[in-house]
Amino acid sequence: MAMEMDHSFTVPVPPDRAWDVLLDVEKIAPCMPGATVDEFDGEVVTGRIKVKVGPVSLTYRGTAKFTERDPDARVILLEASGKETRGAGTASATVRATLEPESGGEGTTASMHTTMNVTGRPAQFGRGVMIEVGSKLVEQFAQNLRQLIAEDGAANGNTAATATDEADGTSQDGPGSTQPSPVVPAAATTSTPTAATPTTQPPAASADSINLVKLVGPSLLKRVVPAVVAAAGLALLGRWLFRRNAKG
Repeated sequence: MAMEMDHSFTVPVPPDRAWDVLLDVEKIAPCMPGATVDEFDGEVVTGRIKVKVGPVSLTYRGTAKFTERDPDARVILLEASGKETRGAGTASATVRATLEPESGGEGTTASMHTTMNVTGRPAQFGRGVMIEVGSKLVEQFAQNLRQLIAEDGAANGNTAATATDEADGTSQDGPGSTQPSPVVPAAATTSTPTAATPTTQPPAASADSINLVKLVGPSLLKRVVPAVVAAAGLALLGRWLFRRNAKG
């Protein structure tokens, strides 16, 4: 089943910074639910992506390669392909991403055009569900990416502030005079409870697999329920005809 999809999302950093972030494959991989990077040599990414459909789990293993990286035009072209580790299903995609500054100049809009071909069990859901899954995944990826950028910015700000405080570690003692801060012996200190220092956590929605039922449950129900009703109707009709012929 072949399809084309267009998506876009924004990140709160200028295009130059967004370009560096999006090319740091190993760092942003956890932002995509179900994705794991096994190896990256600067050009080719080898990894896995896990998809869960109810009780059934599928794992795809494959590669993705940057076939174009134009920092001046801010265009990225990526070709990816994978195969089920325990099945005959395959997936391949070509993704073209462009980065443009937002009107305010402080953020970046990333636009993606994806050409995809899927075979095997996921293809049975149909093009409509697959497109909706793609949209949900892009939303989740963008949300996690914004969180990652915000945490990196906060961590860098705290590091810079700490370095500044250490460099200026002097106390004032009268007008115009500075002296080193007094050192208090450890035995004379009084311990006071302090709040735990927050640690940077991985993106909250970075699950170990893509759960299609959670992502597009209502859409699946809309498609499954009519099919179940039709199947039940055919079964009842067949049973009625069988009984009628048996009586006749």
